[in-house]
Amino acid sequence: MGKALSRTKVELFLNCPRCFWLDQIAKVPQPSGFPLNLNNAVDQLLKNEFDQFRGGSAVPPRLARQGLAFVPADHPELGAWRQNFRGVRVQHADTGLTVFGAIDDLWVDPHGVYYVVDYKATSKSDEVNLDAAWQLSYKRQVEFYQWLLRRRGLRISDTAWFVYANGIRDDDPFDDVLRFRTKLLAYEGNDAWVQPALARIAQCLQAQHPPEAAPDCVYCRYVAAAAAVS
Repeated sequence: MGKALSRTKVELFLNCPRCFWLDQIAKVPQPSGFPLNLNNAVDQLLKNEFDQFRGGSAVPPRLARQGLAFVPADHPELGAWRQNFRGVRVQHADTGLTVFGAIDDLWVDPHGVYYVVDYKATSKSDEVNLDAAWQLSYKRQVEFYQWLLRRRGLRISDTAWFVYANGIRDDDPFDDVLRFRTKLLAYEGNDAWVQPALARIAQCLQAQHPPEAAPDCVYCRYVAAAAAVS
């Protein structure tokens, strides 16, 4: 089996091939970020909410209120597919790479079509949406999951769903309870980028020297600026 790459490593390559090469070949990773403990808690609470209806025919109230007829999928591999460092795994025949990603959820409609679901959490005064440039990574995330699941034999809709929880800042009193306004956002995915990206990743992994940095990579700009004054 070939080299295993997570979805986040694929995203790293798309953001900056140089940082990807340094991470994978030179073993020099980017600095790690802070743990998102509150976001992780929201993820688990949403899983708990939808898991109550898994394996049955009842539509969860959150979906019924939006006129949606989905039920949480009761796929036998869902437990593994949700686990970090395990996830949905596919060996890409053209490159020999094994790629994987851990999904948040799957819904299924009455026709047996599956929908990738991703949970997100934030806290902002405006309504949540998917319009910001930095949210391109969110869109690629669900598209990558769609690509993986299709290669595991599932009928996957192009439509993915974001369950986006927005922490309420003006709620009074606090009383040790953090409340959210949660929206369901549909996104029409297109996984056509995945195959060519994996081909470029395979070429990058064979390179003897690091490629050029992405022009907007803040990490590479910092290193270059630091080197210039040292």
